[in-house]
Amino acid sequence: MFAQLTDSPLLAYRTRNNGDFFHDVYADKKYSNTQTQKTDGELYFHNDRTAHPVRADFLSLLGMRSSEENLIYTGYVDGRSILENLKAESQEWLRKSLFITPFDDYSRDSNINQIDSEPHPILGNIHTFRYYDTRTTYTPEAPIEAIKALFDLKIAITKAKKSRVSINKGDLFSFANQDSLHNREIIQIKDSVSAEKRWLLKTYSFRSPEEMDKYYDYFDADLPGFVVAE
Repeated sequence: MFAQLTDSPLLAYRTRNNGDFFHDVYADKKYSNTQTQKTDGELYFHNDRTAHPVRADFLSLLGMRSSEENLIYTGYVDGRSILENLKAESQEWLRKSLFITPFDDYSRDSNINQIDSEPHPILGNIHTFRYYDTRTTYTPEAPIEAIKALFDLKIAITKAKKSRVSINKGDLFSFANQDSLHNREIIQIKDSVSAEKRWLLKTYSFRSPEEMDKYYDYFDADLPGFVVAE
């Protein structure tokens, strides 16, 4: 309903969560301490689906089950805040296709062909980022300037102003996936059982029908927004 009200069409992938448009985000022991949406641990700053060529403009997270006793936050940093701490020369190198991002464990289990992304820039438009901390790295042929720019980005993220959002039952947090970075931060667990049962409902969406149409060749012919070409 939120996507319909904001005219931002939903996005789904045939090989992601059985092709669901609605993603159940909860802990799965198989992915304990991994950097996937099914982890029981923290997630580093990133964009969702960093490695995939079709990425959501917006994420929406709805709290379905969450204990307010546990301090588990979604951290958020605006891309503009990162730019404020990023050298101009570094920004130029980050705009070149000299970087790659490996797919996460959950993606690889869903699609054995998803190993690494194609070479891509980290920075696009004005403050659009394509980055997953600890995973996005430089290509083998990248010059030393590009490697230094990647280190400069890590410093800029550390210095950037950040916000924490507590998503409790019934809360909806919607934000720009590509114009920002987000994480999952665990401050304190008082009830480990309820922490294991924490459940968010997530949707991916495009900023407009026109933006969705740019990826037409990736979609099922009868279901726009459903990625089948991967």
